[in-house]
Amino acid sequence: MNDDSVYKVLILGDSSVGKTCFLLKYTDRVFNEVYMSTIGLDYRLKTLTLKNGKKVKLQIWDTAGQDRFRTITKNYYKGAQGIILIYDVTNTETYDNVENWISQIKEEASPNVVIYLVGNKVDMEDKRKVSTEEGQKIADANNLPFIETSAKSDININETFDNLVEKIDSVFSNLEKKNSVAISGNKLNKENNKKKCC
Repeated sequence: MNDDSVYKVLILGDSSVGKTCFLLKYTDRVFNEVYMSTIGLDYRLKTLTLKNGKKVKLQIWDTAGQDRFRTITKNYYKGAQGIILIYDVTNTETYDNVENWISQIKEEASPNVVIYLVGNKVDMEDKRKVSTEEGQKIADANNLPFIETSAKSDININETFDNLVEKIDSVFSNLEKKNSVAISGNKLNKENNKKKCC
C-alpha cells in the first residue's frame, strides 16, 4: 500500500453509548453534553501518521444505534477494515447487547476486519454498572482488544484509534503482500506452462 491509504472504520453500538461524542472528540477535539441521535449515518475524515512514518486516511462512519437503522448500517459493513464496538459502562443493557453486535459483524463484515471493544463513559464512575473485569471477560471470550474510554474527559480516545489503525495496517498490508505474491506466482506458472506446451 502506498502513502495515503484509506481505511474505513465503523463505530457501532447501541443508541446513546456515546458514539458521536467519541468520534467528535477524536476528529474535532470537541465535546458537547447534548447531541441529537444520529439518523442513519454520518462520517468524518482524519489523516494520521503511523509509527513507521506511513500516512493513512481514516474514513470514520458514525452509525445509528436504533434497531430501525440496522438494515442501513449493515450495508456499510462491506469494505470496512476496522470496527470500534462501544458499550456504556453505566448501562448494562448496552453491555448485554455486545454479543449481538459481534454476531452481526461476523455475518456482515469481512473476516479480516479488526474489531476493538470499548467501554465508554468511565468519567461517570459513580454510576458504573459494568466493571472493567466484565468488559475484559467478554473481550477475551471473543478474542478482541479492549479499552475503557471517556469522550468527556478525553480518556483513551486517541489511544483507541492509534492502536486500531496500527493493527489494521498490519493486517491489511500483510494481506496485500500475500495477494501480490499469489498473483505473481500465478503469472509465473502461466509463463512456465506456455514454455512447456510449445
